[in-house]
Amino acid sequence: MVEVDARGLSCPEPIMLTADALKQADGPVKVLVDEPHQKTNVEKFARSQGRTPTSTETADGFEVVIE
Repeated sequence: MVEVDARGLSCPEPIMLTADALKQADGPVKVLVDEPHQKTNVEKFARSQGRTPTSTETADGFEVVIE
């Protein structure tokens, strides 16, 4: 699984990193963000690409796994 650590980054960087990871990955991509709006943006982007995001809250933010 490819992991993108976008914690501490401002939009649109998490989306750009996620897009790059989805292009290169053969399987799921895990995206780590620390703000609720970043989580929402990553989820929306994943859906726009025909992928399924699953989010969980962690101690230091959010984890979005994109299948």
